[in-house]
Amino acid sequence: MGMHAKSVMHMFTSCTSNLRPHGPTSYSSLSFSRHSHTITKTNASEWQGLPGWRKSTVNENRRWGVKGPEEAAELPLSTAHHKKNYENDNENICSSLAEWGALVLSTADPVQKASLSHYAYKQWCNGKIPIGTTKPPEKPSRQDKPELVSPREIPSPKNSPLPHNAHILHNLAHIELNAIDLAWDTVVRFSTVSEVLGSQFFSDFAHVADDESRHFSWCLQRLGELGFRYGDMAAHNLLWRECQRTSGSVIARMAAIPMVQVFRNNHGIL
Repeated sequence: MGMHAKSVMHMFTSCTSNLRPHGPTSYSSLSFSRHSHTITKTNASEWQGLPGWRKSTVNENRRWGVKGPEEAAELPLSTAHHKKNYENDNENICSSLAEWGALVLSTADPVQKASLSHYAYKQWCNGKIPIGTTKPPEKPSRQDKPELVSPREIPSPKNSPLPHNAHILHNLAHIELNAIDLAWDTVVRFSTVSEVLGSQFFSDFAHVADDESRHFSWCLQRLGELGFRYGDMAAHNLLWRECQRTSGSVIARMAAIPMVQVFRNNHGIL
């Protein structure tokens, strides 16, 4: 949910103004040329916060405190030692941003997925890794829970097994988890044309993935405080279905996911 749909679209158009579709503009045929540098003007208003968002440092406020987002309290010595060892062990696992993205997508545990996503973005921001190229997994790894059903089978708040506040938080957590995978799939899947899309495109989507991983952590924290866990009610797979439909076109991906599906999900959680 990191940015408004219009903001995401402006971020996309600012990175990809040299792309243009060929022939009929269907999902299956939308594509772009490596040699096309035709700039298409857009009437989309610029998100005034985009330059500041891009320049911002890595956000470590991954806990929701009494007054809002905050850094986690100082860790106990044993936990801090474990965290340091975890970072040292993972530092050389992947040699590129695309490989980190594929690792996040292949991680089933949602807490670890969020942690790896954050760590991968920090590696990128520290200038330790290139964009690179790799093949994305067919679909993101998931645990057995939540059960994935059709959107029509998702219980309404009135019929939910969870109280209303936990029901909303669970739906939000599911959106955020999918958003992590959607952002990394975009990084990995289109890494083969990074010379066309440019470094900023991949930096932006790695940044989005980090934002979503932080939001997901907040939702998990509050669910736990209420006595519930992610997976305590069914969820749908609509966002990932649209991700698969747009896997062959970056233009279709940007049109269908940030501008349509994320907007629908964010406005249908209540």
